[in-house]
Amino acid sequence: MPDAAAPQTAETEKFSDLDVTAKGEARAHVSFDQLKTLWFNTGTLCNIECVNCYIESSPTNDRLVYLTEADVAPYLDEVDAMGTGPVEIGFTGGEPFMNPDMVRLTEMALERGHEVLILTNAMKPMMRPWVQQGLLDLNQRYGSKLTLRISLDHYTAQNHDAERGEGGFAATLEGMRWLIEHGFTLSAAGRSLWHESEAVARAGFQGLFDELGADIPADDPARLVIFPEMEEDGDPPEITTACWDILGIDPSSVMCASSRMVVKRKGASKPAVLSCTLLPYDEAFELAETLKESLIPVKLEHKFCAQFCVLGGASCSA
Repeated sequence: MPDAAAPQTAETEKFSDLDVTAKGEARAHVSFDQLKTLWFNTGTLCNIECVNCYIESSPTNDRLVYLTEADVAPYLDEVDAMGTGPVEIGFTGGEPFMNPDMVRLTEMALERGHEVLILTNAMKPMMRPWVQQGLLDLNQRYGSKLTLRISLDHYTAQNHDAERGEGGFAATLEGMRWLIEHGFTLSAAGRSLWHESEAVARAGFQGLFDELGADIPADDPARLVIFPEMEEDGDPPEITTACWDILGIDPSSVMCASSRMVVKRKGASKPAVLSCTLLPYDEAFELAETLKESLIPVKLEHKFCAQFCVLGGASCSA
């Protein structure tokens, strides 16, 4: 229903008003349900620069700086205080293994009983000897409670390297082989950039996993995630309150109903909690300094909310 208090014109820009769409309809929101995943962005620095990186990670982008033990501990304390038991703790970047504290941050989450998911390209930062030794120790102590999700844009070197640079595919497979050899629990994340059918993509990935000897069932969406594309210049429809019934979607299934992400901006004295992993720079999605204060409804005022989460049906969590 149009909001009489905030009339819109046909010329109103989409995704520009917190409460109503360009057509004057009530914008959808997602209420917080329960915490399932707490993400930590360990920093936006990365060893490579991909063509279509939504977070613009690169060897020079430090807009989000490295999180430290002192940054992470209070949020783990807050999770404990919620009394809901173990959750999934996700680490993303940038490339998480660029962060010199990454092994210790992982250990902090695991020793509190949480499941840990690390998103990595499995390239040189992960293959440094001291990182390998730390991972081997954690895998020995915590086993399948630690999962590394490998970023594999495509199952062919040609398409993967078109996004990530020449030689990237070979370097990632080298890291994967090391992880497989040492019995780590793995999953993978691909992309739908090449407009293949899902069946074709999953079959292609299964062939690669079989060749590597990787225990990743490509037909399991939790173990092989194929992410929908997020296009800054795309023109998706805005999500209204009526869309939930029209699309048959329960808003509690949308990522911001059950997850939050902690970041630390360059120059900031403290970390902040964001609504999700997709919008690290948009101040409208910065909710609070503490986890407790961040558990508020989120208005779906960004095209990524439509492209990735609602229409794409995707989630960054396992």
